[in-house]
Amino acid sequence: MAREDSSQFAPSWFVAYETGNNQGREQRLRAFVRLWVAFMRARVFIAMVLLSLQIFMVVTGTGGPDWLVLLAAIHLTASLVVLYAWRPVEQGKPIQLQWVLTIGVDVVVFALLQFFQVGSINYTPLFALPVLLASILGPLMLALATAASVTLYLLCEAVLSAPLFSDAATAKLLQAGLASTGFFLVAVLANQLAIRLAREEALASSSQAAARTQAQVNELVIESLSVGVLVVDPHGVVRNANPAAQIMLMGEAYPQAAKLLLSARPSWTHLSDLVSETFVLGQALETETTIDNEDRPSQRLHARTRLTSRGGRSTGLCVLFLEDLREVEARVRTEKLASMGRMSAAVAHEIRNPLSAITQANALLDEEVKDPAQKRLTHMIEQNAQRLSRIVDDILNVARAQPVRGDGTTPSLPLDAMVRQITLDWLRQNPAKGVLGVHLHAPAAMVEFDPEHMRRLLVNLLDNALRHASGKPSSIRVVTQPSGSDHSKLSVWSDGQPLEASVMRHLFEPFFSSESRSSGLGLYICRELCERYGAQIAYQRVRLDQLEGNEFFVSMPNGHPGQQPMQQNLSYAGGESRPFSTRFSPTLGDPPLAPN
Repeated sequence: MAREDSSQFAPSWFVAYETGNNQGREQRLRAFVRLWVAFMRARVFIAMVLLSLQIFMVVTGTGGPDWLVLLAAIHLTASLVVLYAWRPVEQGKPIQLQWVLTIGVDVVVFALLQFFQVGSINYTPLFALPVLLASILGPLMLALATAASVTLYLLCEAVLSAPLFSDAATAKLLQAGLASTGFFLVAVLANQLAIRLAREEALASSSQAAARTQAQVNELVIESLSVGVLVVDPHGVVRNANPAAQIMLMGEAYPQAAKLLLSARPSWTHLSDLVSETFVLGQALETETTIDNEDRPSQRLHARTRLTSRGGRSTGLCVLFLEDLREVEARVRTEKLASMGRMSAAVAHEIRNPLSAITQANALLDEEVKDPAQKRLTHMIEQNAQRLSRIVDDILNVARAQPVRGDGTTPSLPLDAMVRQITLDWLRQNPAKGVLGVHLHAPAAMVEFDPEHMRRLLVNLLDNALRHASGKPSSIRVVTQPSGSDHSKLSVWSDGQPLEASVMRHLFEPFFSSESRSSGLGLYICRELCERYGAQIAYQRVRLDQLEGNEFFVSMPNGHPGQQPMQQNLSYAGGESRPFSTRFSPTLGDPPLAPN
């Protein structure tokens, strides 16, 4: 009931807005304030004209009583006070003193001027102002009440100004009736027009809000696309470009506030010609091109164009889509990976059968041989057959999700000792003497990780670092250190060049590589192995010893209290085996160095 009572006194345009949402409330309030200010300024202007007219009539002696000048001055003062000192009545609130000082004052002042007029001046048309004010800014009842009060005054003034039933009285009554009828019609029509305009404004505001929301959604979608999107005009001027296109064209040096010409650089000539040909032919085109960058590697792109249209006619803009062919090839390779996953079970079965035969034959042979050299050979066959079996299992596991371990079922390994032995083994097989520095700062760290998987993880990261390092002394560094109270960190750093943004987005995806000779599975397998043990692998650009470089780091959970360390031999090149040890050789690497 409180809502119905307040809506009875609310402005008519507010009633039309009540069904709208709350998001446009401020906009509707601003519109109401602008309209209210316009009416108040009109009142001030009319009051100034009336004051000037009364002063002129008093000076010339053609007006009414002198106090009418004071009345006009009071009217002007009240109009100025309402305009500058009062605020519009709050929407949906009952009629307050403000309406009395506007509509009421106008009706009284115009009535007194009309009653005490001298000569042929007629103030009746001025009554249209309070009627319009009540009709547009107030409810219909207020507008009809204002028109009724004006009608009563006109009828009373007609009766008092001439003898009843005389020709003059009849003429004045007829004139008052016609004027009053007009005021009622103005009140009703103006009120209905205000309601209709309010509904149209509400609809337009809602449509505009929906359009803005859709535009924001479109911008967010376009900005997040890996496909480059450029809007180009017929002159080759790039009107807009999403971040992916900016990186493809100029990397981080793309000028945000400037417009670019596709013909500004020789490496963009193919794109400029494609856009020009699209405008000439009036149809979509596509091609493959290469952008030769001065400070970055060349990019192979698939470019396609679309012309914007409205009503079936071209609007003079071309949308150019650029797609990195490496990403296309990565998607193709990912699809191949899915196919390989379906084939892997059959292949693994075929491999496991001869592996089982080899293992059994080697076991029988080991029972027969007595010579130590031959025993060492059978032991090598056994170890490598087991390793091959684990590799087959890992390849199979790539195709299916693995449960995250870290529940204490995996024995703990001494991190520093494990890293030291793996790096020694890796150095024996790679020409990296003097290039690798090993810095172990977690002597007490025990991590939950399978030793063979730890070896594959670290070897993959070291191979990746060796491909991109400069080859200078200590250009590759392996660092271990505690990471909080329950994690340890293993980092592999190299002084290679920064990775491109397009490469960083796909670092750990299968079959994606920036090198044509790489399979693109190394980092992917590293991530899969880390997730299997609850560890996390990530990339960052890090400064070590005043040198910028690329760092791949693994955060591994520490072993649970009470777990026994795993004792296992690690096989080296040449078939020899050595047990894990917490000792490390001080001849490897530089003095201990922690990341900045």
